[in-house]
Amino acid sequence: MRWITVQRSVFAAAALLGQTACAVGPDYQRPMTPLRPFHNVGITAPSSGVHASDIAWWTSFGDSELNRIETRVLTMNLDLRAAFARVLQGRAVARSAAAQMLPTIDFNPQVSATRLSEEGLIGHIVREVPHFNRDYREYNVGGVASWELDVAGGLRRAHEAARDEFQAAEAEQAGVRLSIAADAADTYFRIRGIQLSLRDAREAVAAREKLLDLVQQRSDRGVADDRERSQAAAELETEKQRVLDIERQKETQLNRLDVLMGAQPGTYAGELQVTTELPTVPAPATAAQSLDVLRRRPDVVASERRLAARNADIGVALAAYYPKISLQGALGFESMSPRQLFVAPGFQPTATGALRWRIFDFGKISSEVAHARGNYAEALADYRSTMLHAAEDVENAFFHLGQTHRTLASETRDVHALERVTILTQQSYAAGAMGLGEVLQSRLNLLKAQENLTSARAEEVRAAVECFRAMGGGWRI
Repeated sequence: MRWITVQRSVFAAAALLGQTACAVGPDYQRPMTPLRPFHNVGITAPSSGVHASDIAWWTSFGDSELNRIETRVLTMNLDLRAAFARVLQGRAVARSAAAQMLPTIDFNPQVSATRLSEEGLIGHIVREVPHFNRDYREYNVGGVASWELDVAGGLRRAHEAARDEFQAAEAEQAGVRLSIAADAADTYFRIRGIQLSLRDAREAVAAREKLLDLVQQRSDRGVADDRERSQAAAELETEKQRVLDIERQKETQLNRLDVLMGAQPGTYAGELQVTTELPTVPAPATAAQSLDVLRRRPDVVASERRLAARNADIGVALAAYYPKISLQGALGFESMSPRQLFVAPGFQPTATGALRWRIFDFGKISSEVAHARGNYAEALADYRSTMLHAAEDVENAFFHLGQTHRTLASETRDVHALERVTILTQQSYAAGAMGLGEVLQSRLNLLKAQENLTSARAEEVRAAVECFRAMGGGWRI
C-alpha cells in the first residue's frame, strides 16, 4: 500500500507539472486587416423590401420549387458529403492530439508454457535433481501506464494545431455548402430564364413562318422577288436554329442540376417542365462594417484557422529544444500457479522514469523552427490575400447587381415602346394603311425585346445569387 501511495503521489505531481507548465512558442492573435467600407454595396437599391436574414438565404426568393431543390441538394450532393467526411477526419485527428497529453494504460495478462532444455545452462545443472520437471507454466496479470509529461507544451501546441485544422475543415464544409447552394440556385434560375426565352423564340418562329407564307403569296402574285423570299426563308431557319441552341442549353442545365442533387442526369427534369416566371429579387443582408462581412465568409474563416494552426506549429518545433520526460508504471501479479496468482507474495510493481534531451543535432531543430515560421508567414500572406479577394468578390457582385437593375429598366422601357408600336401598327393594318408584313415585323421586334427583357431578369436574379455567395450567404444581423 505504501508503494501504491508513493506512485500515486508521483503521478499527481507529474500531472500538476504538466498542467502548470507554460507552452513555448507565440500565443496566437488574429492579425489586423484594416479595410475601408464597400463602395458598391450601398449604391444598389433593392427591387423589393424582402431581405434574407437566415442562413437559408434562398428562401427569400419565395420560390417553393427552389426550396425543394435546395433541400435535395444539401441532402444528396456528393461533394458536400465528401466535405463532411473531411470534417470527421479533422475531428478524429484533433481528438487523437488531445489524447496524446493523457496517460496510456495497457492491460496485458499473459500465460506462458515452457519446456526447459536439459542441455542448456540451467537444465544441465538441475537435470540430475530427483523428480525434476522440465515443463512449467507462468501466469502474469497486470497493467502498464505510460505518460509523457508535456513540460515545454509541445503536445498542447500540437493539439491546438489539430483543433484549428479541424475548425478549418468545418469552415470549408460550410464553404462547400454555400457554393453548392449558390450553384443550384444559379442553375435553377438559368433554367427558368431559358424556358422563358424558349417560349419567346418559338413564338418568333411562328411569326417568321407567317411572314414567309406572306412573302410566298406575294411571290406567287409576282409582287415579291426571289431575293425577298429567300431572305425570309433564311431568317426562319436562323430562328429555328436558335430554338435548337436554347433547347440544348436547357438540357445542359437540367443535367447539371440533377448532378448537383446527387442524381443521374434526367432524374428530376420532368419536375421543371412547366414554365414559370422568375421571382422578385431580394436584397442580401449586409453589415455595417466590411471586415465583419468578410469574416463571415467560410473561405476567410478557413484561412484564418489555418493561420492559427501554423502559429501553433512553431511551438511544436520549439518544444524540441527542451527535454522530454516520460513516466511508466506497472502493477501486476506473477505466479507459477493460478491458485497463487493474486496473493501478496506474487505482487510485482514497477516504476520507471526517462529523460530524453536532444543536445546536438547539427541544426535540425533550428531548421524545423525556421520551416514552421516560414509556413506561418506563407499562411499569413494567404489569409490577407483571401481577405482582399473576398472584398473583390463582394464589390464585383454588387456592381454587377446594380448594372442589371439599370439594364432591366432600359429593357423594360424598350418593351413598352415596342408594345405601343405594335398596337399602332395593328390599328394601321386594320385601317388598310399598312400591310400584314409590317404587322408581323413589329411583332418580331417586340418578341426580340421581350426575350432581351427575360434575359435581363434572369441575369438580375443570378446576380443576386452571386451577391449571397460573395457575402457568405444570408445571416442574422
